[in-house]
Amino acid sequence: MSELINNSKSRKELLKHMILQLHNGDAPDAIKKQLTELLKGIPYDEVVEVEQELIKEGLPVEEVLKLCDLHAMVLEGNIDHSDAKAIPAGHPIDTFKKENRELEKLVLQLNSIYIDLKKKAELNSNNSEDEIVIRMLAIFNALTDVDKHYKRKENLLFPFLEAKGITGPPTVMWGKHDETRAFLKNAIQTLMNSKGTKANELNENIHLDLMPASKAITDMIMKEEEILFPMTMDELNDQEWYDILQQTNEIGYCLFDPTVDWFPENVETTINDLQNQFSGGMVRLPSGSFTINELTLLLNVLPVDITFVDKNDKVKFFTQGQHRIFDRNRAILGRDVRMCHPPHSMHIVDQILNDFKSGKENAAPFWIQMQGKFIYITYLPLRDKDKNYMGTIEFSQDLTHLRALEGEQRLLTYGK
Repeated sequence: MSELINNSKSRKELLKHMILQLHNGDAPDAIKKQLTELLKGIPYDEVVEVEQELIKEGLPVEEVLKLCDLHAMVLEGNIDHSDAKAIPAGHPIDTFKKENRELEKLVLQLNSIYIDLKKKAELNSNNSEDEIVIRMLAIFNALTDVDKHYKRKENLLFPFLEAKGITGPPTVMWGKHDETRAFLKNAIQTLMNSKGTKANELNENIHLDLMPASKAITDMIMKEEEILFPMTMDELNDQEWYDILQQTNEIGYCLFDPTVDWFPENVETTINDLQNQFSGGMVRLPSGSFTINELTLLLNVLPVDITFVDKNDKVKFFTQGQHRIFDRNRAILGRDVRMCHPPHSMHIVDQILNDFKSGKENAAPFWIQMQGKFIYITYLPLRDKDKNYMGTIEFSQDLTHLRALEGEQRLLTYGK
């Protein structure tokens, strides 16, 4: 038997055979036990090859999706990564893994709430659990940020794999992404409808509607780190990874903003070169032009915070001035702007956007007192020459100092 397990071809044939047995419903518990015992230490590339071969041989992708969770569970912790490449700090895979750690923190918070609620249900508590519902809703809203993690895989990483003839894992994973998105949507809708719900009913909702979403996220983390990430480190070169990195900001990050820049050696294009290729390094507007560096400095020196939300309600840009009023990091790029606000104010943001899109309103100003400061905030719609809605700009400004001004100040006194 050891000769069989030490032979790559035999291992793959055995894995394929057992997966097909699981597909046919033949004693799944017994097969899982055999898989665990016989395939300990299977190299991750062999798992990928078997998945690819099953799809090529006609097993419908839908069936592979059904089996994906089952055979991944069997192989968890049993896949050999001894030959896996090291991952440099700031590398796209390093960022993916850092995002996974943040997702796991949220899932752990949910699991703690699940345990507390189960205890309350066992005590037959008749009190409504609105506070718990609000806490879970906030966590699930944050978990929807995983969409950017998945989109970077789908739109940046998977095309490189497919170009190399590796189509099985991307196809299967994309299907699992869509399942997770549906689970998250259902979980949030359930929580939105759970006001006044008692512990027993809410505990049932957790098992039916909430746990599938959080489990789907942790299951995908395992599939990524056990199989996908080691495989892609083998398959893609530094130039390809750098190309992925250059496009990452267009989609954004998930719950994590990288603090380390990765610059591989011997790549054809640097960030400065890439910027200088854009219209000769210039941004040309009807009333003048800037270099990219000048425009960046100009936007960041303005004494206001500016955030741009595009016509699809996705956050696309924010200024990075020295004295920010509200914290921002690149993890919000590409995120639905509603999800950047607490649950109790999401409907207000939605109303403002709808009023701008319909043309009903042209500004939404308001002001607040915050930590002893007077903060003025206004939302303004962007419309093209044909009055088509193109997005919304948020301006935030600390007016505390300006409100206190009296008399006059002449030039060259510089505020002293």
